[in-house]
Amino acid sequence: MDFVTSALLLSWVAIALLALVVSGLVRQVHQLSRGGVARVPRHPGVTPGSPAPHAGELLDEGQETLLLFLSAECRTCAEVLDEADRLLADDATPAPRAVYAGAAPATSTAVPVVDQRPDLFTAYDAIATPFAVLVGASGHVRRSEPLGSPAALRELLADSRPSQPRSV
Repeated sequence: MDFVTSALLLSWVAIALLALVVSGLVRQVHQLSRGGVARVPRHPGVTPGSPAPHAGELLDEGQETLLLFLSAECRTCAEVLDEADRLLADDATPAPRAVYAGAAPATSTAVPVVDQRPDLFTAYDAIATPFAVLVGASGHVRRSEPLGSPAALRELLADSRPSQPRSV
């Protein structure tokens, strides 16, 4: 077989493969235009208002608690834990708990640490670290969301506080 014949044969194979790819793309566009594929956006974490999983072992009864799902390898997690430690001095702040799937890093924090608990990450649907779950005094989840920074933790706590009526 000479070079021209080989090149011609290879060109026809490439054209056939491209035709298959284009037909697949046309089929997907057709399905999308008919509304055949609909995805409902999912909010990560436990649904607000539902009972907090493993509440008996994680929460102090009758006290609002902030569960922080952290990773030992995550620098932002360490910053969030430091921020929680600073906020711990504020009596209006919920009692924080740091939860690790593996071993917790050696830190000098006043925040109680729960480590070696990957089951809690699953139970609370903590899809990324750092992840915060605010549990009310009733034992029901108030908020559940990923955190991107210590500022996000401050915002979460500020947004979750009941608004104070202004004095006239």
